[in-house]
Amino acid sequence: MRTLQQPTLRSGARRGVFTPCSRNMQRILATAAHADIRREAMLRVPLEKAHTFNAKFVPFTDIQTSNTSSEFYSLDDVVYRSRDGGLLDVHHDMKALSQYGPEYWRALFDARVGTTAWPFGSGVWSKKEWVLPGLSDDDIVSMFEGNSNLFWAERFGKEALGMTDLWVKQCGNSHTGSFKDLGMTVLVSQVNRIRKLKPGSITAVGCASTGDTSAALSAYCAAAGIPSIVFLPADKISLAQLVQPIANGALVLSIDTDFDGCMRLIKQVTAETPIYLANSMNSLRLEGQKTAAIEILQQFDWQVPDWVIIPGGNLGNIYAFYKGFKMCKELGLVDKMPRLVCAQAQNANPLYQAFHKAQGVSQIKESYQAVKAKTTFASAIQIGDPVSIDRAIMALQDANGIVEEASEEELMDAAARADRTGMFNCPHTGVALAALLKLRERQIIGPNDRTVVVSTAHGLKFAQSKVAYHSKSVPNMTCQFANPPVQVKEDLGAVMDAIKAKFSL
Repeated sequence: MRTLQQPTLRSGARRGVFTPCSRNMQRILATAAHADIRREAMLRVPLEKAHTFNAKFVPFTDIQTSNTSSEFYSLDDVVYRSRDGGLLDVHHDMKALSQYGPEYWRALFDARVGTTAWPFGSGVWSKKEWVLPGLSDDDIVSMFEGNSNLFWAERFGKEALGMTDLWVKQCGNSHTGSFKDLGMTVLVSQVNRIRKLKPGSITAVGCASTGDTSAALSAYCAAAGIPSIVFLPADKISLAQLVQPIANGALVLSIDTDFDGCMRLIKQVTAETPIYLANSMNSLRLEGQKTAAIEILQQFDWQVPDWVIIPGGNLGNIYAFYKGFKMCKELGLVDKMPRLVCAQAQNANPLYQAFHKAQGVSQIKESYQAVKAKTTFASAIQIGDPVSIDRAIMALQDANGIVEEASEEELMDAAARADRTGMFNCPHTGVALAALLKLRERQIIGPNDRTVVVSTAHGLKFAQSKVAYHSKSVPNMTCQFANPPVQVKEDLGAVMDAIKAKFSL
C-alpha cells in the first residue's frame, strides 16, 4: 500500500485541525489511492521467488505415465489438443513451488481468506501461485468467486444416514449460481491476457453447455468486455439457466440436439475461426475448479476428509478436485488424500456402467463405452460421451475411488429429503446425496467417516423441477417427500383443521 502525504494546511489553520478544504483534499487523495485496486496490486511486492513459478500445457498422457515428453505449449498459445489428438493438462513446476514449505503455503492461503486486496479475496486467486503464476494481476477477471460455505449437514446426517460428520460444500453459492465460476475466472483471465498480447487472435469465446457453463462464461466475458457465444441444446435446460447468458449479452444459439451434438459443433467452429473454446476439454478451467478442493482442506484446518462425493457428467470436476488434493499432498500441506466418489445420473451413466462391469476401477478403462444420454432432471450432467473420461479414470484409480448412480426418483427424493433439513439442493446434488445413501446402506461409508458432498449449483436455478416434484406432477414418480400447499377457505375453523391435521394439536 502506498503512503499518503499529509495534506497541506491552509494559511492560518492550526496543526491537527483540518479546515473543510483540507478535509476535502484528504478525501480526494485517499480516493485516488484506492481508486484503482488493480494498480495497487501491481505495486504489491511479490513473493521473493515468485519469478521461478511457471505453468505450461503438456500432453495429458505425460501426466498419466509420469513421463516428460518434449511436447509442451505456452499458456498464451491457442491450443486444445496434443499432437496425437489427446487432451492437454496445465503442468506446474512443483520444484519451484516447493522452495516454500507447507507451513508457508498454509499461512499464506489462510491469510488471504476474506481480504479485499485484489485479487486475493477470490477463493481461486488466493491460490494464484498454484493456478496461473505468470498472469499479471491486471489481467485477472474476477468476481471474488469461491470461498463458498462448507455446510455441516448435522440433521440430515443424523436422521437420514446415522452420520455425525457430514458436510456439503456449497459451490453453488457463487456469482452465477454454480461451481463453473471457479474455472471460468481462470479461462477468461487468460483470454484477457492473450487478447492484449496478440490483438485480433481471439474475437470471442464460445462454449457448448447444459446451462451452467454458459451462465458463467457470459458473465465473466461481459465483465471483461469480451464477446461470448453459447451453444445450448433446445428445451433441455432450465429457464433460469437460459436467461443468464441472454441477460449478459451473449449470442445464444438454441440448437435442436443434445449436449454432445452442441459439443461437436463448437469444436468445429473453434477449429475454423478465432473463437476461443471454453469447454472443459480446455484444461485452464480445471485450474480454477481445483481450488475448491484446497478450500475444503482449509475449512477443515488442513485436515483431510475421508470421502468426497462429486456429481459427474463431463467428468472434468472430479479430476479437478483430485488435482487440488494431489498438489496439497505433493507439497506437504497434507499427508494423504480423500477417497473420491463419482455420482452419475442413471440416465447418463457411462462411467458407472464401466465401473460396474469392471467390478472396480482397476480395469475400468477397458470396460468403458460412451452412451446416448437420456433426459434427466440433473440436466447439467446429462452427458453420454464425456470429454474428460481419461482424466476421471486416472483420478479414481489413484484415489481408490468409487462410481455410483442414482435413478430419477432416487435423486429427486434425496434432494427433497435433504431440503427438509434446511438445504435447497439442485438435482445434481441430489445425485450425490442419493449415492451417499446407497453407500451408507452398504456400509462402504461408515457412520463416523468425515464425508463431503459437493453441491455444484444453487437450487434456485432448478426451481421448475422442485415445483414439479412437490406438486406430484412428475410421471411415474411417487414423490414421497413432496410437500404441496394446502388449499383452505378463509375460515378460522378450516385453518385450524389444516393445522391440527399437520401437527396433531
